Amino acid sequence: MSDTITAPAAPAKARTVEMIADCDIHPINNSPKDLFPFLSARWQDYLNEFGAVFHQYYTTHPILAKAHAKGLRRDAYPPEGGYPGSSLAFMREQHLDPNNVAFGTLIPLPGEQGVRNTEFSAAYCAAINDWQFHEWTLPEKRLKGSLVVPIEDPEAAVKEIERWEDVGEFVQIAFPSRSGAPYGQKRYWPIYEAACRTGRPICVHPNYADSDVPLTSGGWPSYYIEEMMSYAQAYQGHLASLISNGVFDAFPSLRVVLVEGGIGWLPSFLWRLDKLMPRFKTELPHLKRLPSEYFRDHVWVTSQPIEEPRNPQHLRDTIEWIGWDKVMFSSDYPHWDTDDAQLVVPFKATPEQRRGFLLENALRFYGANV
Repeated sequence: MSDTITAPAAPAKARTVEMIADCDIHPINNSPKDLFPFLSARWQDYLNEFGAVFHQYYTTHPILAKAHAKGLRRDAYPPEGGYPGSSLAFMREQHLDPNNVAFGTLIPLPGEQGVRNTEFSAAYCAAINDWQFHEWTLPEKRLKGSLVVPIEDPEAAVKEIERWEDVGEFVQIAFPSRSGAPYGQKRYWPIYEAACRTGRPICVHPNYADSDVPLTSGGWPSYYIEEMMSYAQAYQGHLASLISNGVFDAFPSLRVVLVEGGIGWLPSFLWRLDKLMPRFKTELPHLKRLPSEYFRDHVWVTSQPIEEPRNPQHLRDTIEWIGWDKVMFSSDYPHWDTDDAQLVVPFKATPEQRRGFLLENALRFYGANV
């Protein structure tokens, strides 16, 4: 699958006068040693001798099938060497400039957000954030970072959020979609309190997260395609958990964006929740509204990987049910299934709908200006 795109990239002028906001760009470090300038000698020695110790059973292989090939475009390898996504100069040349990206959110993909050694996890996440800040967001003002935090150590996560509290280069807090527990549970609530206090949303993204639970709700998959189709299962579990545990009532200013989980599952999922929730009122007396109403006020989604039904009208119907103001463009650059902003909406949208989807929804969501 990672061999899909094979043509070499060439410098290009902007393909369109439309400015876009890209809500899913992946900066990739070539090796853990890229982070050594931001890690103490203790943790450099630890990495050299032990590496990250994951919960998952297959300790010599990545937890995701996609990670074996890293899921990267073959035409995105920088000419100076290294992995796609490791060179800011080449990212500008191949993606930011030709696609007229006026605003982009970086989402690193470290598996170390939930490793067994939680103290190491906190140090590694802090190094990732320092790396984003110094190597990416300072030299390129179009890019903003996502705070990577040790999600299974809420106290350390809150400290990391507070460390960057007044730094505008970080616009959200990154959570992996696979975790130790559904995100409505109270173990994560201190992070939500810090997110609201600092005015940042939570971004949930598929990740090389450390977890001892299978990738799907039915067990470990055999194939890459099974893994990719399982993304929505994780989002459904987290969304049901956030709603049923009363997170949005406890934190009325909390905003969540679900990235790279698709959108086609949302209408039927929320219809079912709306139907069932009143029947379980004795179990959930704390809920004041229907699940779809909580979603409407607190949750956003991004396009990639956008569903591509044979009848494009079905996609239009889905977006209209979710709300045109709730869907934001994302490319997933530099992965092989990158979406093209000019092709991702396969039907005629109004200029207002298109402008909102490609740019303005993200600017409003992140409080950004271009």
